[in-house]
Amino acid sequence: MGGGGFSDGGSGLDGYVLELTGADRPRACFVPTASGDSESYIENFLAAYSQRADASVLRLFAREIDDLRAHLLSQHLIYVGGGNTANMLAVWRLHGVDEMMREAWSAGVILCGLSAGANCWFEASSTDSFGPTLAPLDDGLALLPGSFCPHYDSEPERRPSYRAAVAGGELPPGFAADDGVALRFAGRALAEAVSERPGAVAHRVEAASETVLAPRLLAPGG
Repeated sequence: MGGGGFSDGGSGLDGYVLELTGADRPRACFVPTASGDSESYIENFLAAYSQRADASVLRLFAREIDDLRAHLLSQHLIYVGGGNTANMLAVWRLHGVDEMMREAWSAGVILCGLSAGANCWFEASSTDSFGPTLAPLDDGLALLPGSFCPHYDSEPERRPSYRAAVAGGELPPGFAADDGVALRFAGRALAEAVSERPGAVAHRVEAASETVLAPRLLAPGG
C-alpha cells in the first residue's frame, strides 16, 4: 500500500486484505516496529480490525510474545505499519523477524503493509529513514523484485526523487503507489492494483519511462 487504510480513515484496503485470507474470522497480527511500537498506532489498528478479525500485536521494543515465530506463522494476515524503514529492518534482523517473515510468506500467510510496511518486501525503496531528504535504500527483504515508492501523490518530493533515482541507477526499476492504492502480488508477480480512492493510481517506473497502472476501485469496507 502506498498509504491509506485505517491510518488515514479509509476502510477499503483493510477489507480487501482481510478478504484475501479466505477466513471467516482471520487471525491478523499488526507489526508496528517502524513507528517504535507507537501505542496510538496500535490502538487505531485494534479499533479497525478487532471487529472483523482476531487481532494481535507483535511488539519488539517491549516484547510480550516469547515465541515470535510460532505467533507469526499462526496468522492468516500480517500487517506491517509505517514509519522508519531502515530502523525497522535493523530491529527485525536483531530479533530474527526477517527470516520469520520469509517463512510466513513461503507458508502462504498474507503479508501487507503501507509506507515502510510496503517498502520492506522489495529489494530496494525510496525512504526518508535517514532524514527529511529522500534517499535510496537497497536493504529490503527482497521477497519482491525491484524497488518501491509509497505516497506518490501526497508528498511532492516523492515522484521526482524516485524517478531520478531509478533513471540514475541508484534504485532498480519498480513500482510506485498513490495513497489509498495497493499492489497485490501472487508470489513475485503483480496480480492486480486496487484503490480505495477514486482517481488514485499506481505506476511502473523504469529508467526511461513511467507507466500508469489503473487500479480496480474498491467498495467502502472492501
